[in-house]
Amino acid sequence: MAARIKKGDTVQVISGKDKGKTGTVIKYIPEDDKVVVQGINMVTKHQKPTQRNPEGSRFQKEAALAACKVMPVDPSTGKGTRVRFETSADGKKVRVASTKKSGAKLDA
Repeated sequence: MAARIKKGDTVQVISGKDKGKTGTVIKYIPEDDKVVVQGINMVTKHQKPTQRNPEGSRFQKEAALAACKVMPVDPSTGKGTRVRFETSADGKKVRVASTKKSGAKLDA
């Protein structure tokens, strides 16, 4: 089955605490159907004190979120869109924005 979201895509969050925000997919995890999006779903990680860093630390990091909570952004309109698949002239399967006006290709 072809993936509707790939690494490097610009996506818009459609539900959750970051609803409405957009970002770039850093990582796609097909086994769990999850994505990691740059600057979205930030969590605070705590690091124990070590000899090298005796005070320990806290840092912000992106956590994975379900792929169903994000929607690819149509390059021509800049809004979230569903994805459909078409066969190109050379026989390859390409992802296409499913909006009626646009129909822009999502694969570069």
